[in-house]
Amino acid sequence: MVTALFTHPASLSHVTPEGHPERVDRIRAVTRILESNLFDGILRREAPLGRDEDILRAHAPEHLERIRAMAPDEGFEYLDPDTVMSPGSLEAALRCVGAATAAVDLVMGGGADNAFCALRPPGHHAEARRAMGFCLFNQAAIAAHYARARHGAERVAVVDFDVHHGNGTQDIFWSDPDLFYGSSHQMPLYPGTGSVRETGVGNIVNVPLRAGDGSTEFRQAWASAILPALDAFAPDFLIVSAGFDAHARDPLGSLQLREADFAWVTLALMEAAEIHCGGRIVSILEGGYDLQALAASAGIHVQALMRGNAELGDDDAGDDI
Repeated sequence: MVTALFTHPASLSHVTPEGHPERVDRIRAVTRILESNLFDGILRREAPLGRDEDILRAHAPEHLERIRAMAPDEGFEYLDPDTVMSPGSLEAALRCVGAATAAVDLVMGGGADNAFCALRPPGHHAEARRAMGFCLFNQAAIAAHYARARHGAERVAVVDFDVHHGNGTQDIFWSDPDLFYGSSHQMPLYPGTGSVRETGVGNIVNVPLRAGDGSTEFRQAWASAILPALDAFAPDFLIVSAGFDAHARDPLGSLQLREADFAWVTLALMEAAEIHCGGRIVSILEGGYDLQALAASAGIHVQALMRGNAELGDDDAGDDI
């Protein structure tokens, strides 16, 4: 199994105010663990800059124009009370987009079986016309449109296990039957979307979880609802919005997941991808705000992508991180 890892130093230049949960230390924690000898076999790539034409596959022109116009030369610029830009934010966001599209190119071209994009800011809250929830561009949705436009994928799925609902991806996919969005998330919680009644044109599957829910409820949500719907959709390509803030240690949510749960869902998604799309997966970092939990969870997720069922068992997943 060949796994590619996309990173870029620009993620360190997206500076947020003191006390903001989406901080530079997040990417430092993820990068540190992915530099350990557990990941010696990974294919390391530097993220290129994302292209306007690819951003515009998922976002309205006025959205891109606003992000560029709001980019400050110094200090901070707030797009909403939670979403802030500093002088390095625009490049960081463009590198996120470039990583996602380059990962699609690499995996669709056979240069890797799957890929993980370890950059920030996250993206799944960014709607077609609005930045929000720490997110500027929706790289998962951009990657899905890119896979169709540039590689002929007819049906692309994005699945999301972040503790927060990916309202942006849902917004962008809402009326397109050839794009699938499946999400488990805590509800009620920011951003307030993600009801089971939100189904788009039959292409959206939301499974809300309650505060305090843990491994049992999470795995049941995926095994009984999201994975069967993904199988029925039968994607040509699979994209994962990999948020790790459903971990029990995370300060922004109240779910009780552990590293083993992220390994379990990764392996289940790899099995689905093997059946439907030749194993082709691109995973994109979203949330996760406790540094220890984020690093351990991202590490076990990437280990699963690298090893698959052959070497990473469900019972001991997470023990060696």
